[in-house]
Amino acid sequence: MKNKHLWHLAVAIITLALANVSIAEIHEADFDSIKLYTLKNKNGMTIKVTNYGAIITSIIVPDRDGKMADIALGYDDVADYINAVDKPYFGAVVGRYGNRIAKGKFTIDGTEYSLATNNSPNHLHGGTIGFDKVVWTATPNDDKNSITLKYLAKDKEEGYPGNLDITIIYTLTDDNEIHCHYQAKTDKATPVNLTQHTYFNLKGEGNGDILGHQLMLNADHYTPTDATAIPTGEIAAVKGTPFDFTSAKAIGRDINQAHQQLEFGLGFDHNWVLRDANAPGMKRAAKVYEPSTGRTLEIHTTEPGVQFYCGNFLDGRLKGKSGKSYVHRGGFCLETQHYPDSPNQPNFPSSIVTPDKPYDTTTVFKFDAK
Repeated sequence: MKNKHLWHLAVAIITLALANVSIAEIHEADFDSIKLYTLKNKNGMTIKVTNYGAIITSIIVPDRDGKMADIALGYDDVADYINAVDKPYFGAVVGRYGNRIAKGKFTIDGTEYSLATNNSPNHLHGGTIGFDKVVWTATPNDDKNSITLKYLAKDKEEGYPGNLDITIIYTLTDDNEIHCHYQAKTDKATPVNLTQHTYFNLKGEGNGDILGHQLMLNADHYTPTDATAIPTGEIAAVKGTPFDFTSAKAIGRDINQAHQQLEFGLGFDHNWVLRDANAPGMKRAAKVYEPSTGRTLEIHTTEPGVQFYCGNFLDGRLKGKSGKSYVHRGGFCLETQHYPDSPNQPNFPSSIVTPDKPYDTTTVFKFDAK
């Protein structure tokens, strides 16, 4: 199955031609089995989604003056998503387990499972061929301005137990919100942690770094890591540390402070524990404001945590849709999630899905300008 995916994608090096897709509420551009969908609301906000990797390739929103710009990092050509240097996961859904699992091993009901250690010495974002690298089945929902994407991950695919039947629904509302609804059913106990891996730059993709963006995280605690980015198990207070974003501050304000966790992550690349993390229902996770354009992004989620990553590994080698290089810290991610390495951390919220306990989670990205 893996070789089949790789061969099919290798022969499908085709241009998505994002700039040339005609505008409609939902438009489908067909390139053999890889398709691109355009959703547009009554305000002119537009998102584009491909069934390769369930990737959101583009998010076009207005600034305070009504000027539209694409604020999601990404490419024009599917070949670049496949062959990108350092595999940045631009816009993709990552899984079966987003984030890291220590040494690629976990145990369920006395059975140990081994996964690829594709982020040595650990497992990252689902492995060698995670959900970001497969072709999903997509169905447009014209009456709801949304796209339904489905994928069946087979038992032992990338080493995970159980057949996992996944459904993702992306909906663009007239309130300039992107709703991401994730559901999954399994026939065997398995860890599941799906998240959206869009890199944002509210100035516009390719327009410099994001260090001047003002970020608030609705979290009093975070999960410190070891030098390999695996949580130590501690739930640490952010107060008095560079990790305190309880009040909005520039992303770059404290990023160069002398702090072991910043050294380990080469900057911010950590999981924040949301307030009321274990409470059911939606909770506020984050808000970002970009002063020069007035654009804002607010995130609500049913998940207990959010990984804030500020593009520490971007280095200018990758060029995006604008033709501009993506510079160091040229985008940030806010990945709503269960905590990294939860299958090996008994004090973390459980990420194990069972036949009688299906996976069902929602994250909302709301855009505005002021």
